[in-house]
Amino acid sequence: MLSLSGDRIRQTFLTFYADKGHRILPSASLVPEDPTVLLTIAGMLPFKPIFLGQRPAPSPRATTSQKCIRTNDIENVGRTQRHHTFFEMLGNFSFGDYFKKEAITWAWELSTVVFQLPADRLVISVFRDDDEAFALWRDHIGVPEHRIIAMGEADNFWASGPTGPCGPCSEIYYDFHPELGDAVLDLEDDRRFIEFYNLVFMQYNRDAEGHLTPLAAQNIDTGLGLERMAQILQAKPNNYETDLIFPIIETAATLAGLDYGSADAKTKISLKVIGDHVRAVVHLIADGVMASNLGRGYVLRRLIRRVVRHGRLLGLDRPFTVAVAEAAIALMAETYPNLRERDAAIKSELEREEVRFLETLERGEKLLGDLIQQAQASGSSQLGGVDAFTLYDTFGFPLELTQEIAEEVGLTVDVAGFEAEMEQQKERGRAAHETIDLTVQGSLDQLAEQVQPTVFLGYGDSESSASLVALLVAGKPVTSAQAGDAVQVVLDQTPFYGESGGQVGDRGWLHTDSGLISVEDVQKESGLFVHFGRVESGMVTAQQPVTARLDRPNRRRIQAHHSATHLLQAALKAIVDDSIAQAGSLVDGDRLRFDFHCPRAISPQELTQVEDRINGWIAEAHGATVAVMPIAEAKARGAVAMFGEKYGAEVRVVDFPGVSMELCGGTHVANTAEIGVFKIVAETGIAAGIRRIEAVAGPGVLDYLKVRETVVKDLGDRFKAKPEEIPDRVTAIQEELKTAQKQLALLKEELAIAKSDSLVAQAETIGPFQLLVAHLEGVDAKSLQTAGERLQHKLGDGGAVILGSVPEPGKVSLVAAFGSGVVAQGLQAGKFIGAIARICGGGGGGRPNLAQAGGRDEAQLPEALATAQAQLQEQLQE
Repeated sequence: MLSLSGDRIRQTFLTFYADKGHRILPSASLVPEDPTVLLTIAGMLPFKPIFLGQRPAPSPRATTSQKCIRTNDIENVGRTQRHHTFFEMLGNFSFGDYFKKEAITWAWELSTVVFQLPADRLVISVFRDDDEAFALWRDHIGVPEHRIIAMGEADNFWASGPTGPCGPCSEIYYDFHPELGDAVLDLEDDRRFIEFYNLVFMQYNRDAEGHLTPLAAQNIDTGLGLERMAQILQAKPNNYETDLIFPIIETAATLAGLDYGSADAKTKISLKVIGDHVRAVVHLIADGVMASNLGRGYVLRRLIRRVVRHGRLLGLDRPFTVAVAEAAIALMAETYPNLRERDAAIKSELEREEVRFLETLERGEKLLGDLIQQAQASGSSQLGGVDAFTLYDTFGFPLELTQEIAEEVGLTVDVAGFEAEMEQQKERGRAAHETIDLTVQGSLDQLAEQVQPTVFLGYGDSESSASLVALLVAGKPVTSAQAGDAVQVVLDQTPFYGESGGQVGDRGWLHTDSGLISVEDVQKESGLFVHFGRVESGMVTAQQPVTARLDRPNRRRIQAHHSATHLLQAALKAIVDDSIAQAGSLVDGDRLRFDFHCPRAISPQELTQVEDRINGWIAEAHGATVAVMPIAEAKARGAVAMFGEKYGAEVRVVDFPGVSMELCGGTHVANTAEIGVFKIVAETGIAAGIRRIEAVAGPGVLDYLKVRETVVKDLGDRFKAKPEEIPDRVTAIQEELKTAQKQLALLKEELAIAKSDSLVAQAETIGPFQLLVAHLEGVDAKSLQTAGERLQHKLGDGGAVILGSVPEPGKVSLVAAFGSGVVAQGLQAGKFIGAIARICGGGGGGRPNLAQAGGRDEAQLPEALATAQAQLQEQLQE
């Protein structure tokens, strides 16, 4: 059996079928052309119009490696050997050309001759009524009859829906444990068998009554799972440890200071989830999906939040997703070049969502604190399962985190109640899979087919009358909602801007005769503007007349920041480099963030010039003109477009004559003077060739200055100094602190040496060797190393010293110092102490004679030192 990399498996498959007359076609986008499907979930989906006779085939035979995403089994990701959200399906297709005999013959040849899978390890399944396929496997291929399993319609009959093209299928399974014999071949046992190749014989059409009639053209649709074949050929225990995913997992483990090989089961699950989901996330963003609360945008947001959540379980409290995404992009960019092309957009969207979610988690922590107080006040010793699930579902709190925090104050969590809520969600997810993942996006997409797209009035109006055409609670249509309900509202027309182009959705209120809704966010999906909010008072019903009113001060702040981003790009082009291009942005009421392509940092002098240029344009009061025109005309006039953005035939152009002209659908000030003032807050690099400027404008500058004025006044009071004297005073204090720190370090080192000198007498003699293992309380890592070296020198060439310390809560330091005689016995300090540190949840290493390591679990330090003592005793005695 061959041992091939994932890339070689992919290329070998495509080459094999190209040699059989198949045209190699590129992978289609994860955003399918079919508007009834949420995501590309199978290799055949791009060819669905061909199978339905709606479009001619590009060639009689085709082969592809198609990227796919499925989320119906998302809770199993990382827990089983081969559940994934993102996967690649290798397929060969016949559009009325060859049929069963060729498909079966070539699948067997590929498996047993090209990939060299042992024939006696393969088991075949066929549809129970497909005698033709059974005979081909038995008589033409020569598979023993007892290794051909006939199965029912649920397993071996494929259909695109209740009506339409369909047909029996045949699957090839690999047997990991042939030593168990052929007496019982239970293909449901995924510990023994893995289905890696599915051959669909599309030969019938099913009508509304369920009758099957032969198709005029018989088609072949196959799928071979790349990750599954990699597991087989690379002899790995699961898909995650193949070269298609494991480098991403290793990156996450390194960031968390973990070793995958020695990690416990729960830690490995979190690492696998991160490895899987990050692959899905980078491809979704590369294909143009942006995080939102609807449709495929919600799939993306959910995946990112699961990555962050599992990162927290690993101890990653700071943003880390961009670093892991870099590993995923590097791993797959050769096969999918658009990952490199969209590198900046991927990282910008990831960072934005991660920061947002971390803020959400903080709000969840506040809610959990309130729930704990309520439980304690009522005398309860337990947090409710519904509350725990709300924390999990809404705020991303893992149950384990809720339990851990609750235990600190003597409370338990109703796990059974939590699991009941989780099971209900899974049931909703399974039901949704039948109608969302495979057919339609859900209520909003169905609604979009029934009502006209929302008319946006917000370029000119901040208030308007409207009709409440749809009311949803938890994504499901309802006829009414009352005070306290979180709702999603669709109007026939609205002044509220829906989040897009980096500009956040508007806030405000929806008034009806019977109730009031506060709107917290607005998203666009399938042509509808969806207002997310809460019923503040009374009751609202579908089809009611509504008065929609923006939070005008918030809108004005957003407009000032959005127009400021246009001026910022123009100033950067004029002062720094004309080739600068936008890579992403965020515009809200409090600030703006502008990401741009630039190979170097912007100097402080250039930043000052940019800031001055923008404030000059603001003072000059340039009026804005907005026009809709053909995109060719806009480009001919010099309008700036965002790289990678998709535009229609007609575009909206926002022009501040003589200053800036851009394609933009956002809301803007009518005159630059309305911006008021502009202030750059920070300039940083966020990725290779990508810089970021954060800034504030208008009232946001006043808020910024108020905070800093308060800080300066407080520092002046503390230092008894005028504002202009503070820098010199801080410099003096820093110098004093450096001196004090040096003196403290020397004292710590002297203390460690003093403590260690008293340990020499405790050394254990083992033949020509002297072994000393000890715990030095409160000694930092540097001083611990000095003590270890000193002790080893005192014990001589046969000295072996292991020291451990807890310099601060949650941190373990370890040192190994071996004399030349010990090293000559084959013992290496770096390898030895690195393995011991894993007991404390850490790692480390160094030279053969001297090495340091660290960990996080201080409670395990005694066990780590005892293990070190026992292992060294055994190895030195040998």
